[in-house]
Amino acid sequence: MSVSGRKGRARSGTSHIKQAAGVPMQAAILHAFGAPLSVEEIRLAPPAPGQISVEIDACAICHSDIAFADGAFGGTLPMVLGHEAAGRITAIGPDVQGFAKGDAVLVTLIRACGTCPACKADAPTSCDDAYTPLPTPIHNAKGPVTQAMSTGAFAEAVVVDQSQCVKLPEDIDPSIACLLSCGVITGFGAVTNTAKLKPGQTCAVIGAGGVGLNTIQGAALAGASQIIALDLSDEKLATATSFGATMGIRADDPASDTLLREATKGRGVDYVFVTVGVPHIFETATNLLAPGGAMVMVGMPALDARVSYSPTAIAGMNQSLLGSRMGQTVLQRDIPALIELYRAGKLQLDTLVTARYPLSEINTAIESARKGQAVRNVIVF
Repeated sequence: MSVSGRKGRARSGTSHIKQAAGVPMQAAILHAFGAPLSVEEIRLAPPAPGQISVEIDACAICHSDIAFADGAFGGTLPMVLGHEAAGRITAIGPDVQGFAKGDAVLVTLIRACGTCPACKADAPTSCDDAYTPLPTPIHNAKGPVTQAMSTGAFAEAVVVDQSQCVKLPEDIDPSIACLLSCGVITGFGAVTNTAKLKPGQTCAVIGAGGVGLNTIQGAALAGASQIIALDLSDEKLATATSFGATMGIRADDPASDTLLREATKGRGVDYVFVTVGVPHIFETATNLLAPGGAMVMVGMPALDARVSYSPTAIAGMNQSLLGSRMGQTVLQRDIPALIELYRAGKLQLDTLVTARYPLSEINTAIESARKGQAVRNVIVF
């Protein structure tokens, strides 16, 4: 059963003290790929230098979590998933700057060293050390538990690097704010940071799920003249229209390519955003591009997925393939800007939340998302 949202962040000081002291807490643990998660006790190590401890108020379920749980990205079991979170700082390690106990924060998987060439160029999602494994702060009775995506937020608290957090205003509902941690910035940033779509340009968005809808509303706010959504669900295509899509096409329609070409007077689109993790779509999406267009790779297929292209066809039409990890987001720059758009009524967030669940019902929430019945289900604590 879903539970209602909760405004504000009032918490008892006792729970903060307990979590900072490392008293056992609850987390959903994956013990076998493809199996349900198990809600169990864990312990968190205190924050090390540069780290902070955050008590989690809400964590949304992203399809990357589901892909991880199914074994698409590998990893050492057992592990705690969850990376789209919001909460409040309960403890601070040495050398932390710009944060204080009690701050409301967004928690993301964007971990950056701050010193490599990418970080110095204000491109933290390309950090040289983004995938360097670090000791896990999570342990259960049997030993270490992997902190998936450097976050592990399907838990009552996390210990993360300070680079993974950004402060939040006190008046933002954490069950809404948590969506900014991944789904919103990934889709929106693919348009504004990666593609740098200009007013009047055209685009197609393949997949009208959580990331796709944010890609669509990002394109609409950027001034795209045509935003063509493609999906297998009529319901999702209808929702896409409410987020700014100018046209919806069933992706399984044999005439889908023809319909898109007709809509663009035979030219194709300037950008195709692939927001799903289906390998063959990355291969065929380039067929929708106009000369000089670019395919932006937003969705994440399994690690062993492979596709093929004709380099001559791509180069011969001056087309591009662009990777977009987490929308190439710069947290301290982009999150405040998105919050201002939300406050102004220009960015939809509330309507992205399908249902809220307690941690004890996380498997129900995941199954609903797996079946495509939810844009975003959110675990609330």
